[in-house]
Amino acid sequence: MSDIMVRKRKRMREKEIKALSANLREMLGVPVFDERDPVDMAESTDYNVIFVGQDIIGLVYQEKPFLTVRGILKYRPQAKAVTVDMGAVPYVTNGADVMGPGITDADESIAEGDIVWIRDVKNGAPLAIGMALRSGIDLKAKAGGKAIKTIHYVGDKLWKTGE
Repeated sequence: MSDIMVRKRKRMREKEIKALSANLREMLGVPVFDERDPVDMAESTDYNVIFVGQDIIGLVYQEKPFLTVRGILKYRPQAKAVTVDMGAVPYVTNGADVMGPGITDADESIAEGDIVWIRDVKNGAPLAIGMALRSGIDLKAKAGGKAIKTIHYVGDKLWKTGE
């Protein structure tokens, strides 16, 4: 199927699901799954992944839960978004980190170390998930250098698992 190794897949308890869902809703501003959904947590090669049914819609990176690109497509949040110009798209979709000058807009509530999702300026389509190396206001300033460390992107092993 793909190169991503999923181990120790375990069904989460209702109260764990409720807490995880509340955490994601608070962060992204949209309702995601609830305690009636079959939610599993599993270990994978690079981070823990969150399954809802058979779909991987979330990941846990450095103890922080976030949606995958497919999760973003499914739930359509607006918060924690960073918009990049079309020139950055081919690089981001190949897993490159996001450089400051390529950013056209960013959610000002982003803090350094937050997990964010990256979208293109033309379609608003989600391209990748990454960790902000600067605050949202600093991201908008477009200073040179690395601005977001990419964790997961369209076309990577995790994306291909859902095909």
